[in-house]
Amino acid sequence: MDTARRVEELLASGDPEKVREGLEAIKAEIAEVGAENAGHMYGPLTTFFYIDPLDNPELKPMLDEALALVVGCGRCVIPVLLEQLDDSDLKAQIAAANALGRIGADAIDPLMTAYSETDDTGRKAFIVYALGHIRSSQVVRALEVALDAASSDDRNLRDSGTRAIGRMVEKIPREKVDEELLARMIEILRRNLGDPNPGIRAKAVRSLGKMAQRGYLEDEMCAWLRRVLARILGEDEANDWDRAYIVRREAREALAHCPG
Repeated sequence: MDTARRVEELLASGDPEKVREGLEAIKAEIAEVGAENAGHMYGPLTTFFYIDPLDNPELKPMLDEALALVVGCGRCVIPVLLEQLDDSDLKAQIAAANALGRIGADAIDPLMTAYSETDDTGRKAFIVYALGHIRSSQVVRALEVALDAASSDDRNLRDSGTRAIGRMVEKIPREKVDEELLARMIEILRRNLGDPNPGIRAKAVRSLGKMAQRGYLEDEMCAWLRRVLARILGEDEANDWDRAYIVRREAREALAHCPG
């Protein structure tokens, strides 16, 4: 029996000991042939993404190991992960997006291409989620994608883009963002402060707070942000706070980054 078929049978057993044996076989095969020649192992390996750690807590360590092993395969596994973003299983989609984010700069261009080639807003949302998890200043190339997403009419995509802007500015030095792009970032987040969805409003507040923390906002804009946060918290003359606790909580945290 070939290795791939034996691994598939071990993983399908549901027996933790056999699943562990299957994972170890995958590790050994990749170590022997190299990630670039281990395409026949990517399918079995990514089946770990379907594990629900709440239902199967004993398998959680193996899920973590499998995710690390996928990330270690680097650019070789990116096409498989991009395909998995279309999966109908939310756990698998999130795991694939996390893996793409952890792969880092090598995943930026494939993710941007995938974003431009699809009209599926659900797929786009996971692509933007992945871009937001890349811990490299090179993600500045993808800021336009995040801004496009944050301006979407689709709520989930708008949510993903609004959050990604804040995550990206944590990795990108202020000097790498030109004034025109910065103005667009601020305008889009300003608009999303008034979004009907409290989750999006909260993420807009968080992203603006991170921009203040990272030196993206000049004194005048910090003063404007303080006024906005005071209104959200009901600490201005109008005394008309945002009714959503999650928005007020983010406003309180953001206020610490732009003291007056």
